[in-house]
Amino acid sequence: MSRARQLPWVRAAMAAVSLLAAAAVQAHGLATCDAGPEEKWQPKEKLERQLTDKGWKIRRVKVDGGCYEVYAVTAKGDKIEAYFHPLTLQQVAAKTE
Repeated sequence: MSRARQLPWVRAAMAAVSLLAAAAVQAHGLATCDAGPEEKWQPKEKLERQLTDKGWKIRRVKVDGGCYEVYAVTAKGDKIEAYFHPLTLQQVAAKTE
């Protein structure tokens, strides 16, 4: 196959890879927090207590994008993925299922 014929396929493949990479970045997280070094963050346990006092059932808490990412079920029974700033413990984003 000549070089001229290969170029459209190469361009199409590169475009597809770029789109997939952009989608993966968007799907990675709902929020980012500029929270500084982790040793200055409030403990995850404090956030968990705060949320369980509101009636949430916590499934998992992890760090994502410099935020605390919480997977839980709310007091109303909705499954939620919520992000909290680790210095203030204020919610910065959420998505319910």
